[in-house]
Amino acid sequence: MNSYGPGGEPAVEWAVVASAVGPLLLAATPAGLVTVAFHARPDVRDAALSRLRARLGAEPVEAPGSARLAEPIRRLAAYFAGELRDFGLELDWSLTAGFPREVLRELESGVPYGTVVGYGELAARVGRPEGAQAVGAAMGSNPLPVVVPCHRVVESDGGLGGFGGGLETKRRLLALEGVLPQPLF
Repeated sequence: MNSYGPGGEPAVEWAVVASAVGPLLLAATPAGLVTVAFHARPDVRDAALSRLRARLGAEPVEAPGSARLAEPIRRLAAYFAGELRDFGLELDWSLTAGFPREVLRELESGVPYGTVVGYGELAARVGRPEGAQAVGAAMGSNPLPVVVPCHRVVESDGGLGGFGGGLETKRRLLALEGVLPQPLF
């Protein structure tokens, strides 16, 4: 398995960074940020790296000082400090395809900071008004949470719905964006 791209740079670089919702694993390719993983403890980190290795066919290289990761790290820190509302990062969409990619791209471009959308409404936006459950599955497979804001997708009755990072993380992200009251902790 090759770890390096055609220019001699690592094909996939990764680092674990601290955030307001716990440690995040970030990984990037030359095309852009490819993965954000919550709760990046060693077991979670190892599983995420194994998935990257299998899906991208390259050995991820730990690179906490990577120029490729510097901007995503800076922008995530600004987001968690309440100073950034739109990430504007180059994203590598290679870990998703078909309907999930279509839904995630609509979410990333069409559901701004401080707003929420229902699963059914998001399905309708991509031309599948009957596809609320498929939208839920797409949210569950989102390789770029926070940056592609699946935390902004909620149930039509106002319930939070699910979230791969856990409902407490979803509550914190929505509170940060002013959608929910700030938790008292």
